[in-house]
Amino acid sequence: QVQLVESGGGLAQPGGSLRLSCAASGFTFSNYAMSWARQAPGKGLEWVSGISSDGSDTYYADSVKGRVTISRDNAKNTVYLRMNSLKPEDTALYYCAKAKWPIITTLTDEYDYWGQGTQVTVSS
Repeated sequence: QVQLVESGGGLAQPGGSLRLSCAASGFTFSNYAMSWARQAPGKGLEWVSGISSDGSDTYYADSVKGRVTISRDNAKNTVYLRMNSLKPEDTALYYCAKAKWPIITTLTDEYDYWGQGTQVTVSS
C-alpha cells in the first residue's frame, strides 16, 4: 500500500534551518508530482512547495519563496524540503502529499495520498 512518511521536523530558532524528508513507498515514485503543505493551529491548509515527477518544475508559495528549496531523489523514493531563514510563522504541521499526475498542482482534490505530518516549531 502507499505510504508517505515524513521526518526532519522539530524545534528551530528563528533564522535557523531544517530539512524535511518524505519517504515514499507502494507506488512508482518517479511517475508522480509531490508536494508539501502545512497547517498552522487554527488556520487552513497552505500549499508550501511542489515538484514535478522528473524534478524539472517546482512551485513555491510566496510566503516561503527564496527561503525554501524542494528536491527529490527518484532513486531513493524521497522528496525533501530544505527550509532556511525560518520564521515563527513557519510553525505548522507539514504534510507530504502525492499528486495523481506527474505535473504540479495546488488543488487538494488532485492529491490522493498524504503522510501523517511532521511538526515544525520555530521559536526562540
